[in-house]
Amino acid sequence: MKNKMKSVAEWKKLVEDYQHPHLGRALWQCTNTLGPILAIWIILYFLPDASWLVTIPLAALAGLFLVRAFIIFHDCGHGSFFKNKKANDALGFFTGMLTFTPYHHWKWEHAVHHATNGDLDKRGIGDVWTMTVEEYITSSRWIKVSYRLLRNPFILFGLAPLFLFMVLERFPSSKSKPRERRSVYLMNFTLLLYGTAMSFVYGLVPFLIFQTIMMGVAGGCGIWLFYVQHQFEDTYWAQGKDWDFTTAAMEGSSYYKLPKIMQWFSGNIGFHHIHHLNPMIPNYNLERCHYSDPFFQVAPELNLLSSLKTIKFRLWDEANCKMISFRDLKNQLAESELRTAA
Repeated sequence: MKNKMKSVAEWKKLVEDYQHPHLGRALWQCTNTLGPILAIWIILYFLPDASWLVTIPLAALAGLFLVRAFIIFHDCGHGSFFKNKKANDALGFFTGMLTFTPYHHWKWEHAVHHATNGDLDKRGIGDVWTMTVEEYITSSRWIKVSYRLLRNPFILFGLAPLFLFMVLERFPSSKSKPRERRSVYLMNFTLLLYGTAMSFVYGLVPFLIFQTIMMGVAGGCGIWLFYVQHQFEDTYWAQGKDWDFTTAAMEGSSYYKLPKIMQWFSGNIGFHHIHHLNPMIPNYNLERCHYSDPFFQVAPELNLLSSLKTIKFRLWDEANCKMISFRDLKNQLAESELRTAA
């Protein structure tokens, strides 16, 4: 056992002081996140003939602020950013437009993620495609090739985020309910209006270039954060009958200790174990909650350097309860063949 778990009643008592939204902190976060995005669009408008050496970095910077905007969107989806539900839904819809994500549809998918994170029997909604060693070995060649392609870092953190937010999010899940489906259609219509207006102001080609850069940076960073928070070597996966919520939160979600500036742009989401224990804690309270009790500080910790090692992990090894690389699997199979031959 990695850590001695507290009972649900014990850790709920520890987090209850931090799960209350604070209007001042929320409004300040809106100001220092959405304000810079607006400012960058205004600067780009007044620099129509500026060099790409200027406009591309500006668009990339806006992408970093979009990461922060997505965290606001994320908290609104949990109902934790404001006390008022209507305020959460309104801001969630607006930040969803900025990040090309249908609010209620994503809210449903993400709720499923929280309820099933680390459960091998309930994969497939709101998570990164993860196969076990046995599943991979017994799968068809086509599935193996597809899985290897998706797990390639260039695709997973480069092409896949753009495809996810600009294409896949335009279509509702076959498992979604009518409200979630309508959310997708409404966002698609809103984005059509948004794109038309912005193309009229900036020109179609410049707008598409700026928006693609922003979404590429924001999406790549977002998928990386999500990946690192659940795909590290000693993460937690269990069959449904053995799955435990508290263990999944504290051992299946990492504490990603980032430099302060990166922590700021990522909206404190590196304190992901706290977030999975109680999604009602606003992002601006996560750090204070983390340092409030030693129990929270025993979660798996990654820093910027150690997190890079997670890129190689591809498969869940049920026999050894850890993530392994394709090379590790190759070595395992070779050793198995040698033992069989002997």
